[in-house]
Amino acid sequence: QVQLVESGGGLVQAGGSLRLSCAASGRTFSNYAMGWFRQAPGKEREFVAAISRSGGSTYYADTVKGRFTISRDNAKNTLYLQMNSLTPDDTAVYYCATNPSGILSNAPSYGSWGQGTQVTVSS
Repeated sequence: QVQLVESGGGLVQAGGSLRLSCAASGRTFSNYAMGWFRQAPGKEREFVAAISRSGGSTYYADTVKGRFTISRDNAKNTLYLQMNSLTPDDTAVYYCATNPSGILSNAPSYGSWGQGTQVTVSS
């Protein structure tokens, strides 16, 4: 089991930027592909981005492509999500999660989840 703790959320104006972090502990971080998901009030959890074990491959939802960048530092056991050009539609709780299989967008394929960090974008 991997324990995950997200941080970096907050309140930002539209057009602004935030960088989320996800600190991992427990089992070997580099053994897992990683993903970011988000859930807005009254909506289902949706895929945001994923990254391979080495960080060499990434995959994004169309809604964030070109604005968000996922990255990881295996030496620091940390996953990141750089979010630029934020809009009110990006308002949600953001979660990181582990995937032993690879870069996938379906939430049930992910194993360990963090508790989430709130991102609020004002217009």
